[in-house]
Amino acid sequence: MVEALATLDDVDLVGSTVFVRSDLNVPLADGEVADDFRIIASLPTIAEVQRRADRVVVASHLGRPHGHDESLSLAPVAIRLGELSGLEVVLAPGVVGPDVEATITAAKAGSVVLLENTRFESGETTNDPGLADQFAALADVFVNDAFGTAHRVHASTVGVAQRLPSVAGRLMEAEIAAFDRLLTKRERPYVVVMGGAKISDKLKVIESLLPDVDLMLIGGGMCFTLLKAAGFRIGDSLVENEMVPVVERLLESTHGEKIVLPVDVVAADAFSETANWQVVDVNAIDDGWLGLDIGPMSTERFAGAVREAASVFWNGPMGVFEWGPFLAGTAGIAEAVAECTGYTVVGGGDTVAAIRMLGVETSISHVSSGGGAGLAMLEGAVLPGVAVLMKTDHQKGIA
Repeated sequence: MVEALATLDDVDLVGSTVFVRSDLNVPLADGEVADDFRIIASLPTIAEVQRRADRVVVASHLGRPHGHDESLSLAPVAIRLGELSGLEVVLAPGVVGPDVEATITAAKAGSVVLLENTRFESGETTNDPGLADQFAALADVFVNDAFGTAHRVHASTVGVAQRLPSVAGRLMEAEIAAFDRLLTKRERPYVVVMGGAKISDKLKVIESLLPDVDLMLIGGGMCFTLLKAAGFRIGDSLVENEMVPVVERLLESTHGEKIVLPVDVVAADAFSETANWQVVDVNAIDDGWLGLDIGPMSTERFAGAVREAASVFWNGPMGVFEWGPFLAGTAGIAEAVAECTGYTVVGGGDTVAAIRMLGVETSISHVSSGGGAGLAMLEGAVLPGVAVLMKTDHQKGIA
């Protein structure tokens, strides 16, 4: 797949205006960027295009606004992008239209113009042809670097790519290479760690991966639906009752023996950071108590498997890691992934936040900027935002 991807190496940008679709969908707090991971990840492509092109137009969505919503303006992102890149970043007065076009035309050579939140336009999420035309009219070349939205068919990702010479940015290229390696060139043992709240969110990828993995380690809130299906007493722990029959069939399937569940958990008497807590066996969670992290025996077991793996994929924390009493499971897995000498990929917003909080991101082979897109790739799905970047006939004008 990587070999068929058109990249920045395939296009001449001299004298051109380039439309870069980045994923700058970052959390805000008190009008400022609260976590700049995705902005940092976008910098190599933006900086390279800025060096090679005449003008750079950057676009991104932020949150899920319904029409214009000032609380989801990209103004704080523009400030942080300028600070991190050292470039002059001009925030456009909108997404498209005459005023935006005038801002781009007036921008100095070598400057970066950041469009407002693409989802302020209702046609963005429906891939409206008119909006895609307006995006395409802003530039000569399109660079898609937004892996986090590659599984969506939006005007600023798929629509504009169908109208301009289009290539993948450096982050997109790296993301595709990382997941393609897990899909087609993985070394064994191949261990997958899954966490997060709901098994329903990850069931498809678990079913897709199970035949190919050597071990599937499952923690987080989702493990309790599996534990209930396996006949354990889970107290008041999070459970999706409607998923229990589905999970029973999964556990009893041909590859069900590859699933490894916790043997102990950190249980609390309330969903609170200050709740009373205790470590208990998974079959001894009393009514009124709920599991909020995997226990020390489970952490040691999971971490041991991860350290010995040749390929690792991790998506989803092991517990409510934001609260001190329930951090140890996630921290143990993070340390094991960092210590693993094999090829390691971590994805998902909460998981990335955890490894950054724990300071181990630089010891991981690839930290993905896209949770849903990565899972979709591992399910075997063709990502529409990637399909339009392949070296096909529509890539007119590319060297």
